[in-house]
Formats: sequence, structure tokens, C-alpha cells
Amino acid sequence: MRLFWDRGYDGTSFDDLTAAMGISASSFYNAFGSKEALYQETIDAYVKRAGAWFTTILQEPTDTRSTFAHLLTTAATEFTRDDLPTGCMIAAAATQCAPTQARLRDLLATQRTQSETALATRLQQGIQAGDLPPDTDIKALAAFYSALLRGMAVQARDGIPRERLHEIARIAMQAWPTSP
Repeated sequence: MRLFWDRGYDGTSFDDLTAAMGISASSFYNAFGSKEALYQETIDAYVKRAGAWFTTILQEPTDTRSTFAHLLTTAATEFTRDDLPTGCMIAAAATQCAPTQARLRDLLATQRTQSETALATRLQQGIQAGDLPPDTDIKALAAFYSALLRGMAVQARDGIPRERLHEIARIAMQAWPTSP
């Protein structure tokens, strides 16, 4: 997972994978079938383990604004951890790839869409709870915060420090809808 996260699909060679796992080529193929199959398994593992904070925060029993503020500040911290590659493995992965890798592009686009849908679901819960104005454009607000999170992940990959990402998160909350 770390190799793919750090180098991307194309930047991780078959030799890199077998060396990191300490296995032979035949053992690799017996275990995973192909590099693409391993990558797909890695994406699933990433979502379950490294990205678990995202789902956990969205399920917290707090008001919606506090949930989103916590989500953004946690993202700033998670995207800049010292013990993991920076950014998000999914945020910008496979946005540009060869036509032969369309399945990977679609897989990652689906992951990004699912994250945005999770944001929209939490926002809808906020309307139902009365802590968001009823006329809030849920889809647009979810798209805004989704784009912001992906941008923060890319900035972390570019070396932007955690403190700057926390400042971005703080400013982003100024866009939060208020009752008229």
C-alpha cells in the first residue's frame, strides 16, 4: 500500500512490489494474479484502514458544522503524518492514465464519488436535524468540501506544512451556510 500511495500505480514497478514483499514473481502471481488486482485490493485496504477516520468523523453525534470542521482539521493532520506517505492515496490517483488503465481510473473516480456522497448524506442529516438551513444546496456544498479535501491532499503531497492546511480548513469553514 505504501508503495502505491507514495509512487502511484504507474510509478510502482513489478520489481518494486516483489522486492518490498520479499517474494518471487511466481509467488506474486499466485497470490494476487496481477499488479492491477493487487492495486484494487490496496485501494480497498486503504479505504478501510488509512481512510477510516473519514467515515468515523462523519458518523460522530455532533452538529453538522462541528463534524465538517473536525473532518477538515483531521484531514490536515492525516495528510501530513510522518509515518505515512503524504496526502491521500485516492485524491488525485489515476486522473491521468493510459486508455488501457480505464478500469483503474473508473475505480478511483468511484471512490471519490462515494466520498462526496458520504459528505452529502451527512449534510442531509444536518438539514433533518435543523442545524443547516433547509434550502442548503446539499450537492453543491458536498462538492465544495470534497474538492477542498482533495486539494488539501494534493497540497500535502506538494510539501505544504500541516499548519497551512489547518489554516485552509479554518478559512473553509467561513463558507458554511447560515440561516438568512
